[in-house]
Amino acid sequence: MKLLILAAGYATRLYPLTKNKAKPLLAVAGRPMIEHVLATTEGIRELDRIFIVTNEKFARDFEAWAVAYRKGRPHCPPITVVNDHSTDDSNKLGAIGDIKLVIDSQKVDDDLLIIGGDNLFKSSLAELVRFAAKRGPTLGVYDIGNLDEMKKYGSVTVDDNDRITEFVEKPPQPKTTLAAMCLYYYPRAVLPMIDQYVKQGNNPDQPGRLVAWLYQRQPAYAYQIRGHWLDIGSFETLDQANREFA
Repeated sequence: MKLLILAAGYATRLYPLTKNKAKPLLAVAGRPMIEHVLATTEGIRELDRIFIVTNEKFARDFEAWAVAYRKGRPHCPPITVVNDHSTDDSNKLGAIGDIKLVIDSQKVDDDLLIIGGDNLFKSSLAELVRFAAKRGPTLGVYDIGNLDEMKKYGSVTVDDNDRITEFVEKPPQPKTTLAAMCLYYYPRAVLPMIDQYVKQGNNPDQPGRLVAWLYQRQPAYAYQIRGHWLDIGSFETLDQANREFA
């Protein structure tokens, strides 16, 4: 199984902190944010390679970090940094475009776990992998517990078997408190559908759009992450992460 961390954004809402440093490399409780992300995958025995997709501005920083991170970690899978060669928001490929780039350029032909480099939680993802291996394409979800707050997230409805029955991006009148996370598991057999999605001219940004397209064509499932989840997109959530992960 392969892991892909999405880290090609420019995080302009966190300027000046992210003007010269990628958001996933910002310190959270004394460690780069990306290391907290990787900690959730340490119990996944099937994982044999890690890809980090980023941009022209930060590729060398991630390469230097990867070398330092693997020192003293003999069991850490090899890490490959993939540069999408974008330079700003005007020419970025979009998250789904970046996923396709990694699959194509690295010839990925394996189950693929995808995590946003700014999604922080403490639950091990080993159980999600076991769940997805039995079911199929799986989206990580979190129960926000507040319908009004759900207007900011992708809203996910599931049946009694955790199969996704509806996915609505930022609904004006949410019907559920299950929010889509930037956390996805795509079995090897599903990867060609990502290529199909892009070639049909669909929006290559916002990875939740891929799930919204996919569940209408084949069964897709939701796995609920427990504990607390933070999507680091503001100074407020960054400060909160520093407190909670201290």
